[in-house]
Amino acid sequence: MSSLVKEDLEKKLFKPLSQNLYEFIEIEFSVQDRYYLCVSVTKKEEVKIIMVKHYRIGLDEKYEVTKKWSLNDLQMIDGIEADTDNPFFDLHFKKVYSLEAYSCASKYAFARTVNKLNHAYLKKDLQIVNFDSTYINDDSIWSSNNKDCLVLMRICFYAFNLVCLSLCPLPL
Repeated sequence: MSSLVKEDLEKKLFKPLSQNLYEFIEIEFSVQDRYYLCVSVTKKEEVKIIMVKHYRIGLDEKYEVTKKWSLNDLQMIDGIEADTDNPFFDLHFKKVYSLEAYSCASKYAFARTVNKLNHAYLKKDLQIVNFDSTYINDDSIWSSNNKDCLVLMRICFYAFNLVCLSLCPLPL
């Protein structure tokens, strides 16, 4: 489903703006409408963070840009609490925007993409706080192109270790 939405977003919104869409996540912004937080790169290699409203008119899907920021203006991404599985995060520009992602995995996918594009295009000191750095940095052993599977993979690893430990006999 998300690949169809991404394809539709690219075709109807980003290609006409001469931008490449790298990542998008669904965010909880309004009860009635769907909103996406998108990360794209322009032909001039400027990284943009764009909030898009998704709505329907009859059978036609429509997308409307509601907010647009430059990655250069982003000062910090705050994951609120690194130790809990929550979808809440703040984007710190001149103003702080408190957002709720559809899931914790999508929050991490967004932060990973912004971090990766920052290293590729800006190389500025972007603060990413209250995230588990294991899932954010590409140099970790947990990095993967299967973004949403990272959390599940680590949970399985810990569960396997617990099972192994529970089967070990205790010395008397």
